[in-house]
Amino acid sequence: MSAERGQLFSPGATIGILGGGQLGRMTAMAAARLGFKCHVYCPESDCPAAQVTPAQTIAPYDDEAALARFAAVVDVVTFEFENVPDRTAGFLANLKPTRPSPQILHIAQHRLREKDYLTSIGVPIPAYRAVADPRALAEAVRALGAPCVLKTAQFGYDGKGQVRIDSGTAPADAWQAMGAQSGVVEAFVDFALEISVVAARGLDGAMAFYPAVENRHRHHILDRTIVPAPIAPAIAAEAESLARRIAEALDLVGLLAVEMFVTRDGRVLVNELAPRPHNSGHWTIDACATSQFEQFVRAVCGLKLGSVERHNDAVMTNLIGDDANNWPALVAEPGARLHLYGKTAIRPGRKMGHVTRLLPRS
Repeated sequence: MSAERGQLFSPGATIGILGGGQLGRMTAMAAARLGFKCHVYCPESDCPAAQVTPAQTIAPYDDEAALARFAAVVDVVTFEFENVPDRTAGFLANLKPTRPSPQILHIAQHRLREKDYLTSIGVPIPAYRAVADPRALAEAVRALGAPCVLKTAQFGYDGKGQVRIDSGTAPADAWQAMGAQSGVVEAFVDFALEISVVAARGLDGAMAFYPAVENRHRHHILDRTIVPAPIAPAIAAEAESLARRIAEALDLVGLLAVEMFVTRDGRVLVNELAPRPHNSGHWTIDACATSQFEQFVRAVCGLKLGSVERHNDAVMTNLIGDDANNWPALVAEPGARLHLYGKTAIRPGRKMGHVTRLLPRS
């Protein structure tokens, strides 16, 4: 797989961002600090990213006329989440450099393609089966055993489209609850903890890695990230090695977050990939020489990668739904770094912001 190569962009250039969520918002803020402009392409108006940059195209992702106008006013294209259609990225890649490549988006936005790819390059992952109907689901459960987890093949995040299957679960009920036409069944992993590594890879192939962090979830949504993860140095090294192997195999230009399980017997299994800034890397804004968002901008624009040295350990906590209403106390809390995303409507399960608390480096 060969990513587009060659062109470096200097401050003053315009980065086109597909998607207008909080990741695009924080990317645009980091880009402005380095002197770059950003133009956000998003179907919705008043998205979080559009609040921090004046340039926005509001149009569907399949509007080729709007995409062409967007491409004409940007220098390089990237994306801030995986639910952008890969055809959109492919269309733009014919007009402007697009980093990471549309091929990487194609793999990462579909669980079965992602798992098949990881298996093909020898990366350890939990056992899985592709399923297309309740009968296939029943067969997969017999093969993998219960408990196991049924997930949508596409467009699932923060626990959406995921159903735990126990020995008494009816396959037809699980299939209906999953709510998609195709899915993936994953063997249940008895893990000690969940970790992630955010890797950066530049246009020249140079790489940088933020330390492995522990991720704790609440109702399938990331609740807290602990930096660094409380794991043995050998396990941390294995996690970084896996992230390197995947990023190099993909010929990545940009960021790659690799979510992993650490099993109780010390194995590291890759769970999911995200080829963009990641929720578990938000702590880097306040605790590192170079945040994940600045690193993303550097990689996408072809600049030399920045230092990933952290000057503090940290705990990052998501503000989900009504948690954001606690902002007065968080603003008043000494040492708390509050980041709100500018979302006007509070809904259960919606990420409204995060707060990072710095700790002495261990």
